[in-house]
Amino acid sequence: MHPVDIVLIDLDGTISDSSPGMLTGFRKVFDRFDMEQPSDESIRRHFGPPLAVTWREVYGMTDEQIVVGLEVYREYYHDVGMFENNLYDGIPDLIKDLHGEGVTLSTATSKPEFSASRIIEHFGLREYFTFIGAADLAGTRDDKSAVIAHTLENLQASSQTHSIVMMGDRRHDVEGAREHGIDTIGVLWGYGTAEELSTAGAIALAETPRDAGDLLLSR
Repeated sequence: MHPVDIVLIDLDGTISDSSPGMLTGFRKVFDRFDMEQPSDESIRRHFGPPLAVTWREVYGMTDEQIVVGLEVYREYYHDVGMFENNLYDGIPDLIKDLHGEGVTLSTATSKPEFSASRIIEHFGLREYFTFIGAADLAGTRDDKSAVIAHTLENLQASSQTHSIVMMGDRRHDVEGAREHGIDTIGVLWGYGTAEELSTAGAIALAETPRDAGDLLLSR
């Protein structure tokens, strides 16, 4: 068996660039509350964490605004926005190569399971994933640590019984995985930066999906 048993993979900014649909969704929410519209680049810098966290911490939205904002965002995103989305070059090959080496694959995303499952199926990758680890629409499982706990429970795995690696593009991936004793390979083709990922404690950085595969399959 390969030294790495399980790879947990973030979705937005790691498997696919979902920014076109997410940007439009954000702008619809800002319009709903007559908020100033930041630049695309400014909004992108805050992709990754759960929407409620970003809207509260970055844009100062109240709990009441967040509830309404999620309704506005999801009305657009679930029908249209989630498909304004593109796989990163090299990701299908990476996923197929890992699967072919006997590595168990699961997503671990702060995106709700409803969206995550449809996106993975849309890209024709569902057969390679043992489980779709994701948040829930009710908001009871919306941070990365809780998503990873849910994912490990369904995989019947832990860092004590398996060799597990997280792969993601933001510090929340690194920090959430560390809470479960799991190392993270930071990816540089997504929304985060090398400084952010290194500071958070990523054990290695990958410039491309091929680099990530080399790191994972050489452990």
